[in-house]
Amino acid sequence: MIDHYLTALGSDCRLTQQAPLHIDHIQQSQHSGNSLWVDPQRRFQTIEGFGGAFTEATATVWQRLTPNQQTQVLRDYFSPSVGHGYTFCRVHMNSCDFALGNYAHVEQQDDVALKSFSIARDQQALLPMIKAALAVAGQPIKLLVSPWSPPAWMKSNGQMNLGGKLLPQYAKAWAQCFVKFIQAYAAEGVPVWGVSVQNEPAATQSWDSCIYSAQEERDFVRDHLGPALHKAGLGHIAIVIWDHNRDCMVERASTVYADAQAAHYVWGTGFHWYGENHFDHVQLVHDAWPDKKLLFTEGCQEGGPHQGSWALGERYARSIINDLNRWTVGWIDWNLLLDHSGGPNHVGNLCSAPMLASDAGDSVTLQSSYFYLGHFARFAKPGARRVLCAATREDLECTAFVNPDGSVVSVVLNRSDAAIAFTLRMAEGVCTQAALPAHSIATFVAQLS
Repeated sequence: MIDHYLTALGSDCRLTQQAPLHIDHIQQSQHSGNSLWVDPQRRFQTIEGFGGAFTEATATVWQRLTPNQQTQVLRDYFSPSVGHGYTFCRVHMNSCDFALGNYAHVEQQDDVALKSFSIARDQQALLPMIKAALAVAGQPIKLLVSPWSPPAWMKSNGQMNLGGKLLPQYAKAWAQCFVKFIQAYAAEGVPVWGVSVQNEPAATQSWDSCIYSAQEERDFVRDHLGPALHKAGLGHIAIVIWDHNRDCMVERASTVYADAQAAHYVWGTGFHWYGENHFDHVQLVHDAWPDKKLLFTEGCQEGGPHQGSWALGERYARSIINDLNRWTVGWIDWNLLLDHSGGPNHVGNLCSAPMLASDAGDSVTLQSSYFYLGHFARFAKPGARRVLCAATREDLECTAFVNPDGSVVSVVLNRSDAAIAFTLRMAEGVCTQAALPAHSIATFVAQLS
């Protein structure tokens, strides 16, 4: 039998389990028409997890919820038994646009010794939510730390917003801020898995931002961040470069990885989905540097909350399928939770999120993106291997995995306006008949051994 879960427009199906599908044992020559082929023996990268971002906006909205709603949000995201089982998340170091205002962990001017370093701001909302999520997860969560800007006094423009650059004389102190942050979180019982050098280092934004050229990012990793982490006994912390859109990720990786000393410190390349898709660039980076990892670090629907939009979920699923099929090992959504305006955001850069909370905090709306994310996160467990998967129709967008327990998972997306019937073949001689309604996604889970 093959378990079958469906989310479909124009129906009540939202990650809803369907009647199991019967396995037929027939030969390739005995069927025709649309088909989807999965070969569990042809294995590729190991999946490290799925998740979303803890931001100050998310955490403060979560704190305003009723206790029952707080618990439900965490279960829906982090429970491995009744929720998505998220295991890979992100948090900002210093403020970002989805904070309640600009702040830094070292506000004191010219404090290069970092004597005034403090995470007191994080202890108000961020850390309580992260700790609560860890308790619900009951398993490790890999936490990626990303800065949007160094403290204003370390920058060429003297402010955290509107780009600017890290002044060379403060590079050593800034690297030590990473060390201090990791150590402070560890002391709170929240281990950090990795850091990115800079969120969106090629964008001058009206919010917290800082510009690094490829050469500047390479040199900061090689001369400051990498050595600082190793000297502090934090050599296990992964360093992620770029953390920006797919468009320029090949060029950025080329510059950093060409320097053997810098490349030695780097775990892999992080990327976002804004702008053009450029899925081929993800593949190019893998092909050129197969020893380095690929991680999707941020994506959301821009321009407000987009309440009730079905296209939200389809955008997520298309990106996840294409990224995973090009060797990406993890996929991190942006804000886990926002209010119904798509905020708060201290510069009005409102966005959508898979969960939107009511103003009263007594209800949470689950967007289509929440359900589409679940078709991957709930079924492709950490440690799963992506396997060979291909369909005879372009409208059947697909990816597949074999889990550590041996179960074979296939995720199939239909963004077209028509239902599609097809034969799902999960191994030689093992197949079933299936169908996807228009604008739907399905996950098929089989134990073949």
